[in-house]
Amino acid sequence: MSDQPTLTFCAATQDVFDDVETILGPKRRPDAIACWCLTYRLGNREAARLDAPERRQAVFDSCGRRPAPGILAYDTAGDVVGWAAVARRGAIAALADHTTFPPIGDGDPWTVYCLRTRGGRRRRGIGQRLLQAAVDFAVDNGADVVDAYPVDPVGTVSPIFAYPGIRSMYEREGFTVAGPAGAVPGGPGRVAMRLSVT
Repeated sequence: MSDQPTLTFCAATQDVFDDVETILGPKRRPDAIACWCLTYRLGNREAARLDAPERRQAVFDSCGRRPAPGILAYDTAGDVVGWAAVARRGAIAALADHTTFPPIGDGDPWTVYCLRTRGGRRRRGIGQRLLQAAVDFAVDNGADVVDAYPVDPVGTVSPIFAYPGIRSMYEREGFTVAGPAGAVPGGPGRVAMRLSVT
Protein backbone atom coordinates (compact mmCIF):
# COMPACT_ATOMS: atom_id res chain seq x y z
CA MET A 1 0.00 0.00 0.00
CA SER A 2 1.68 3.19 -1.18
CA ASP A 3 -0.09 5.43 1.35
CA GLN A 4 1.17 3.54 4.40
CA PRO A 5 2.90 5.66 7.05
CA THR A 6 6.66 5.65 7.45
CA LEU A 7 7.37 3.86 10.70
CA THR A 8 10.21 2.10 12.44
CA PHE A 9 9.79 -0.82 14.82
CA CYS A 10 11.69 -2.30 17.72
CA ALA A 11 11.23 -5.07 20.25
CA ALA A 12 9.66 -4.04 23.55
CA THR A 13 12.72 -4.43 25.76
CA GLN A 14 13.53 -2.85 29.10
CA ASP A 15 15.72 -0.31 27.26
CA VAL A 16 12.58 1.25 25.78
CA PHE A 17 10.26 0.59 28.71
CA ASP A 18 9.30 4.26 29.00
CA ASP A 19 7.73 3.91 25.56
CA VAL A 20 6.01 0.65 26.53
CA GLU A 21 4.54 2.52 29.50
CA THR A 22 3.40 5.38 27.27
CA ILE A 23 1.38 2.97 25.16
CA LEU A 24 0.16 0.46 27.76
CA GLY A 25 0.21 2.24 31.11
CA PRO A 26 -2.50 4.33 32.76
CA LYS A 27 -3.07 7.66 31.06
CA ARG A 28 -4.13 9.96 33.90
CA ARG A 29 -2.95 8.57 37.24
CA PRO A 30 0.01 6.27 37.79
CA ASP A 31 -1.92 4.41 40.50
CA ALA A 32 -4.83 3.59 38.18
CA ILE A 33 -5.42 0.02 37.05
CA ALA A 34 -4.63 -0.35 33.35
CA CYS A 35 -4.73 -3.54 31.29
CA TRP A 36 -1.03 -3.40 30.29
CA CYS A 37 -1.92 -6.30 27.92
CA LEU A 38 -1.72 -8.61 30.96
CA THR A 39 -5.32 -9.81 30.82
CA TYR A 40 -4.35 -12.01 27.88
CA ARG A 41 -0.80 -12.89 28.83
CA LEU A 42 -1.52 -13.85 32.46
CA GLY A 43 -5.22 -14.62 32.18
CA ASN A 44 -8.02 -12.50 33.60
CA ARG A 45 -8.03 -14.06 37.08
CA GLU A 46 -4.27 -13.79 37.59
CA ALA A 47 -4.09 -10.26 36.17
CA ALA A 48 -6.96 -9.12 38.41
CA ARG A 49 -4.89 -9.98 41.48
CA LEU A 50 -2.25 -7.39 40.59
CA ASP A 51 -2.41 -3.78 41.74
CA ALA A 52 -1.07 -0.92 39.61
CA PRO A 53 2.62 -1.14 40.67
CA GLU A 54 2.57 -4.93 40.33
CA ARG A 55 1.16 -4.69 36.81
CA ARG A 56 3.90 -2.28 35.78
CA GLN A 57 6.55 -4.54 37.32
CA ALA A 58 5.14 -7.63 35.60
CA VAL A 59 5.40 -5.97 32.20
CA PHE A 60 8.87 -4.60 32.97
CA ASP A 61 9.99 -8.13 33.88
CA SER A 62 8.44 -9.51 30.71
CA CYS A 63 10.35 -6.94 28.65
CA GLY A 64 13.55 -8.34 30.14
CA ARG A 65 12.96 -11.79 28.67
CA ARG A 66 13.66 -13.05 25.16
CA PRO A 67 11.80 -12.95 22.94
CA ALA A 68 10.24 -9.65 23.98
CA PRO A 69 6.47 -9.66 24.59
CA GLY A 70 5.77 -7.46 21.59
CA ILE A 71 6.94 -4.62 19.41
CA LEU A 72 6.66 -0.84 19.36
CA ALA A 73 6.11 1.47 16.39
CA TYR A 74 7.69 4.92 16.05
CA ASP A 75 6.89 7.72 13.64
CA THR A 76 9.45 9.83 11.78
CA ALA A 77 9.69 12.24 14.73
CA GLY A 78 10.71 9.36 16.99
CA ASP A 79 7.43 9.33 18.94
CA VAL A 80 6.04 5.95 19.96
CA VAL A 81 2.71 5.49 18.19
CA GLY A 82 1.77 1.82 18.46
CA TRP A 83 2.14 -1.59 20.08
CA ALA A 84 1.63 -5.15 18.90
CA ALA A 85 1.54 -8.07 21.32
CA VAL A 86 2.79 -11.27 19.67
CA ALA A 87 4.00 -14.47 21.31
CA ARG A 88 3.76 -18.22 21.16
CA ARG A 89 0.28 -19.44 22.03
CA GLY A 90 1.61 -21.31 25.06
CA ALA A 91 2.84 -18.02 26.57
CA ILE A 92 -0.64 -16.45 26.42
CA ALA A 93 -2.74 -17.77 29.30
CA ALA A 94 -6.08 -16.53 27.95
CA LEU A 95 -5.70 -18.69 24.84
CA ALA A 96 -6.06 -21.81 27.00
CA ASP A 97 -9.81 -21.13 26.69
CA HIS A 98 -10.41 -23.22 23.57
CA THR A 99 -14.08 -22.24 23.37
CA THR A 100 -13.20 -18.59 22.82
CA PHE A 101 -9.88 -19.20 21.08
CA PRO A 102 -10.16 -22.54 19.24
CA PRO A 103 -6.76 -23.93 18.24
CA ILE A 104 -6.29 -24.00 14.49
CA GLY A 105 -3.81 -26.87 14.48
CA ASP A 106 -1.33 -28.73 16.59
CA GLY A 107 1.82 -27.29 18.12
CA ASP A 108 2.55 -23.92 19.67
CA PRO A 109 2.03 -21.31 16.95
CA TRP A 110 2.89 -17.65 17.22
CA THR A 111 -0.20 -15.52 17.80
CA VAL A 112 -0.89 -11.81 17.38
CA TYR A 113 -3.36 -10.88 20.12
CA CYS A 114 -3.35 -7.11 20.53
CA LEU A 115 -2.77 -4.16 18.18
CA ARG A 116 -2.88 -0.73 19.77
CA THR A 117 -2.47 2.65 18.09
CA ARG A 118 -1.81 5.66 20.28
CA GLY A 119 -4.76 8.00 20.79
CA GLY A 120 -4.90 10.77 18.21
CA ARG A 121 -3.01 8.66 15.64
CA ARG A 122 -5.75 6.27 14.55
CA ARG A 123 -7.07 5.88 10.99
CA ARG A 124 -3.62 6.51 9.51
CA GLY A 125 -2.66 2.94 8.63
CA ILE A 126 -0.52 2.39 11.72
CA GLY A 127 -2.43 -0.73 12.77
CA GLN A 128 -1.83 -2.37 9.39
CA ARG A 129 1.88 -1.66 9.57
CA LEU A 130 1.98 -2.98 13.13
CA LEU A 131 0.43 -6.23 11.97
CA GLN A 132 3.02 -6.57 9.20
CA ALA A 133 5.82 -5.93 11.69
CA ALA A 134 4.35 -8.39 14.22
CA VAL A 135 4.38 -11.12 11.58
CA ASP A 136 7.99 -10.23 10.72
CA PHE A 137 8.90 -10.40 14.43
CA ALA A 138 7.33 -13.84 14.74
CA VAL A 139 9.17 -15.07 11.63
CA ASP A 140 12.47 -13.69 12.93
CA ASN A 141 11.88 -15.73 16.09
CA GLY A 142 11.21 -18.98 14.27
CA ALA A 143 7.50 -18.93 13.38
CA ASP A 144 6.29 -21.05 10.49
CA VAL A 145 2.65 -20.08 11.03
CA VAL A 146 1.03 -17.08 12.72
CA ASP A 147 -2.47 -17.22 14.19
CA ALA A 148 -4.88 -14.48 15.25
CA TYR A 149 -8.42 -13.99 16.54
CA PRO A 150 -9.55 -10.64 15.12
CA VAL A 151 -13.03 -9.22 15.38
CA ASP A 152 -15.37 -9.68 12.44
CA PRO A 153 -17.78 -6.78 12.86
CA VAL A 154 -20.81 -5.85 10.84
CA GLY A 155 -20.30 -2.13 10.23
CA THR A 156 -18.12 0.17 12.31
CA VAL A 157 -16.52 -1.17 15.48
CA SER A 158 -15.59 0.95 18.49
CA PRO A 159 -11.82 1.16 19.18
CA ILE A 160 -12.45 -0.35 22.62
CA PHE A 161 -13.40 -3.64 20.92
CA ALA A 162 -10.88 -3.48 18.07
CA TYR A 163 -7.74 -4.36 20.05
CA PRO A 164 -7.43 -7.85 18.46
CA GLY A 165 -7.47 -6.19 15.04
CA ILE A 166 -10.16 -6.50 12.38
CA ARG A 167 -10.60 -9.41 9.99
CA SER A 168 -10.03 -7.30 6.87
CA MET A 169 -6.62 -6.15 8.18
CA TYR A 170 -5.49 -9.75 8.48
CA GLU A 171 -6.91 -10.69 5.09
CA ARG A 172 -4.78 -7.95 3.53
CA GLU A 173 -1.71 -9.70 4.96
CA GLY A 174 -2.73 -13.09 3.58
CA PHE A 175 -4.35 -14.64 6.66
CA THR A 176 -7.24 -17.00 5.95
CA VAL A 177 -10.24 -17.83 8.13
CA ALA A 178 -10.13 -21.24 9.80
CA GLY A 179 -13.46 -20.91 11.60
CA PRO A 180 -15.45 -18.91 14.14
CA ALA A 181 -14.14 -17.85 17.54
CA GLY A 182 -15.75 -16.42 20.66
CA ALA A 183 -16.85 -12.80 20.83
CA VAL A 184 -14.98 -9.98 22.51
CA PRO A 185 -16.77 -9.53 25.88
CA GLY A 186 -19.60 -7.12 25.20
CA GLY A 187 -18.48 -6.70 21.60
CA PRO A 188 -18.51 -8.32 18.17
CA GLY A 189 -17.71 -11.89 17.23
CA ARG A 190 -14.25 -13.01 16.22
CA VAL A 191 -12.80 -15.42 13.71
CA ALA A 192 -9.80 -17.74 13.99
CA MET A 193 -7.26 -16.94 11.26
CA ARG A 194 -3.90 -18.33 10.17
CA LEU A 195 -1.01 -17.27 7.96
CA SER A 196 1.59 -19.75 6.74
CA VAL A 197 4.98 -18.07 6.53
CA THR A 198 7.09 -20.99 5.28
